[in-house]
Amino acid sequence: MKCGIVGLPNVGKSTLFNCLSSSKAQAANYPFCTIEPNVGQVTVPDARLERLSELVNPERVQPANVEIVDIAGLVRGASKGEGLGNQFLGNIRETNAIIHVLRCFENDNVTHVDGSVNPIRDKETIDTELQLKDLETIEKRLEKAKKMSKSGEKEAKLNVDSLERLIKYVEEGRNVRGFERNDRETLLLKEMQLLTDKPVLYLCNVDESSAKTGNAHVEAVQAMTAEEGAGCIHIAVSTESDIAELETYEEKQMFLEELGLEDAGVNRVIRAAYELLNLQTYFTAGVKEVRAWTIKKGMTAPQAAGVIHSDFEKGFIRAEVISYSDYDQLGSESAVKEAGKIRVEGKEYTVRDGDVMHFRFNV
Repeated sequence: MKCGIVGLPNVGKSTLFNCLSSSKAQAANYPFCTIEPNVGQVTVPDARLERLSELVNPERVQPANVEIVDIAGLVRGASKGEGLGNQFLGNIRETNAIIHVLRCFENDNVTHVDGSVNPIRDKETIDTELQLKDLETIEKRLEKAKKMSKSGEKEAKLNVDSLERLIKYVEEGRNVRGFERNDRETLLLKEMQLLTDKPVLYLCNVDESSAKTGNAHVEAVQAMTAEEGAGCIHIAVSTESDIAELETYEEKQMFLEELGLEDAGVNRVIRAAYELLNLQTYFTAGVKEVRAWTIKKGMTAPQAAGVIHSDFEKGFIRAEVISYSDYDQLGSESAVKEAGKIRVEGKEYTVRDGDVMHFRFNV
């Protein structure tokens, strides 16, 4: 999974990236501080993996990871190359989802490119630039479809109708993710990798005093994004940066408790991204390795096996499955076997979140 962090300059993108990836991307109070996209691997927080590791005591533990890309601040005209626009819009195209950071804090010492704090306006600025770039892509594809339709190709004619309808939709200032589509159009849109078709998580960056309950800016963004069907969370990015600098888990927990927070905001970001992309986790557990694997919800056992290796899917025979709750309660695989709690599942089995699995295959 790959997520791109976008937003206007000086809204907290690089500081968020540092918190997420424990990288030290440059963070400064001026536009275009990020020149090349920073890329980091983020561990997906999962207490179940830690518990399985305690029970199995393996040689190594491998958590699931998310790749995060910190993209330079976009400004008005980015779709036409203003600022450093075109280069970074290309970087967004390669991601599975977008984390759109919105400034929801007041601070006279931090410059705002438009002179005042207004997250709704800022969201619309970024949306417009992404929509304009999408229109370029759609228009090029329409031109190609029209040429192909002249030769009598039936699908090309259908695509012309779909693309013209899509252009009208985007020209009305709407993001492609809300565009109703049939199966053929779904494939067509997937090929184009349109920026506003990607799932988006709006992240409201607040000050420390608003870390727990949010503020009026957050409420305004939540109201707007609810209509869009997008994810929306708020965290105090600067405070999260302070927490990340603490050395011990105990110190971090004390800091969170003082703020009235149950969990670090960066953990909530990753979990929200998982939900956004309809992802879940299953585990493999043995003395060599305990590992978390990321799959799409609804995947069958052979498809989940294919995430490990394509041969596992091709030669799939069966899966031996233990629910995480049984493993946790009974304390070991042998105890689970004695209790008759290991299930043997075939090709039609839909993997559940938290399943601990052994695959049998033959190639």
